[in-house]
Amino acid sequence: MGLDDKIDNKTEELKGKTKEGVGKATDDEGLEAEGKADQASGNVKQAGEKVKDAAKNVFEK
Repeated sequence: MGLDDKIDNKTEELKGKTKEGVGKATDDEGLEAEGKADQASGNVKQAGEKVKDAAKNVFEK
């Protein structure tokens, strides 16, 4: 499950970058903001996965 989550989070991040770029290119502030929000959400989820991985490594030792 962890790898699938990481892939989903990275996909969300990349989708956000694409939306932000399209928003900037088309001068669509709403789409640009949505893209930034998607990126932030993906980053937060990635950070959560890193915390889980670190905790798992600590408790496995």
